[in-house]
Amino acid sequence: MIAKGQKINDRYQIIRTIGEGGMANVYLAYDTILNREVAVKVLRGDLASDEKFVRRFQREAISASSLSHPNIVEMYDVGEDDGNYYIVMEYVEGKTLKSLIKRRGALTLPEVIDIMLQLTSAVTCAHDSYIIHRDIKPQNVLIKEDGTVKITDFGIAMALNSTELTQTNSVMGSVHYLAPEQANGNGATIKSDIYSLGILMFELLTGKLPFKGENAVEIAIKQMKEQIPRVSSIVENVPQSIENVIYKACAKNPKNRYNSVSEMHEDIKTALDEERQNERRIIYEYSEQEELEDTKVLSTIKDVTKEQEKEEEKTSEDFVEPKKTKKLNIVLIVLASIVGVALLSFSAFALFFTGKDEKEIKIPDVAGLSIVDAEAKLKAEGLEVNVEYQEESSATVSKDLVIRTSPQSGRSVTKYTKITLVVSTGTPGIIIENYVGQLYSNVEGKLKAEGLNVEFETKEVTDGSAENNAILEQSELSGTELKKGDTIKFIVADASVEYPDFVEEQWSIEQIDKFCKDNNITLTIKYYETIDSPEGMVIAQNREAGTKVAKYASLVITVTKEPEVAPLPEEVIPSNPEAPDESNGE
Repeated sequence: MIAKGQKINDRYQIIRTIGEGGMANVYLAYDTILNREVAVKVLRGDLASDEKFVRRFQREAISASSLSHPNIVEMYDVGEDDGNYYIVMEYVEGKTLKSLIKRRGALTLPEVIDIMLQLTSAVTCAHDSYIIHRDIKPQNVLIKEDGTVKITDFGIAMALNSTELTQTNSVMGSVHYLAPEQANGNGATIKSDIYSLGILMFELLTGKLPFKGENAVEIAIKQMKEQIPRVSSIVENVPQSIENVIYKACAKNPKNRYNSVSEMHEDIKTALDEERQNERRIIYEYSEQEELEDTKVLSTIKDVTKEQEKEEEKTSEDFVEPKKTKKLNIVLIVLASIVGVALLSFSAFALFFTGKDEKEIKIPDVAGLSIVDAEAKLKAEGLEVNVEYQEESSATVSKDLVIRTSPQSGRSVTKYTKITLVVSTGTPGIIIENYVGQLYSNVEGKLKAEGLNVEFETKEVTDGSAENNAILEQSELSGTELKKGDTIKFIVADASVEYPDFVEEQWSIEQIDKFCKDNNITLTIKYYETIDSPEGMVIAQNREAGTKVAKYASLVITVTKEPEVAPLPEEVIPSNPEAPDESNGE
């Protein structure tokens, strides 16, 4: 492990660890020359001491550095410093596609199409430059907050020996996406990348892997022998055109796959077009049981011909095998099956007798250790460690330290049992939401109650686009996890109305009425009778000049009015002047 603050090649200053794997550790670093953040991947373990591998690693990494595409992580530098072999790459702030799938499960169809179009565009660019990835999987795809995806590890994957199925820690992650010809020990081709893209598309749509097993060999055999499940059996309302893309990409026989990734790209692009709504299920032209071709990487890229695949019009919705199969192929299939059964039988036989008397190992307690130290301690006991660890928040165990193992420490297991580390993400965090448009007063109280420091600045809004006190911007993106004591800042709309001095400025009632209507203010007029001022003069307002109020407030003004003069009462004249006045009872 490289310590925080250490400089690589006297240039790249390590900030923190951002990833660990069986092949390399990845660090966030600061490029002190170009003043930018970068990702530095440093080889680890026995790979760094393998001169043959290192030379190939450097050669392929330099070759991949020529790639320039918006969906490919850019490679800046390759080198060695004090025995540490490293590459410097563009730092992408985001998470892996695998993390997204784990969190959300199946993605929506529009999301899948968008992601796949980006990926196929990137891989097409690489293939056009005679570079095959060989290890396309969601762990090697980063996705940014805005939905942009970027493939990483171009060139690095090519430096790995594809036959080392049982020697690398990453194989259990890779074998799920491994093309049958690669699982069979043959070289990778552009069609191997196409197969991996098809498996990846299946996982995005269903949230599941098509082939599972307890070990890499079992999964590899399924990749070679078993047909990929129907997507429609797992997810409802998936168009047949989309399902056909996956079937064509994941054909066991490379001849039945797309001739190029660009062809797959175009097929995905038109999959939802109206004219493809009633598309029939794809029918393979070549037998899926044909012997896999022993192709070479460079010759396949350079000499691959673009054959036009023929799609037969048949009523059956199932795959149809050709009626005629070459006798040679039948013989090879039978021989391969016999050999496969013999190998599996021997493996089961060996496991039975070696495991019978195998000494049990008690899983050591690695709680509180770093991932590297925990791995070392477990491996020293003869145990294997899964390259993918689980994450869990903890109020007692510091971030990036091991909380526990699965199976738990103290349990007795056999040698080579795979142990999964449960690693702390630190104190349980507060997941930030998208607060834009909400009233700051409501959000502030909620976040402060959760232990965050909340700050704000106001921004004047006069065009009516936002309500007063509404949040316009926030410093932390939706989905960000903060901890107690962290600070979040907001930009808050100041859409308030400032009252003028209606009295001193001698506003008319008509002017005040228009001001109130323009600002959604409720106007109330009170009248004051007086003979000392002309009628209709504003002499008072219930809110002082300069007062700021939100829309829909109220305003009361007092306006002068001439007093109403009552008419004099009419003189009462008796109808009979001579008659006595009876009012006094006379």
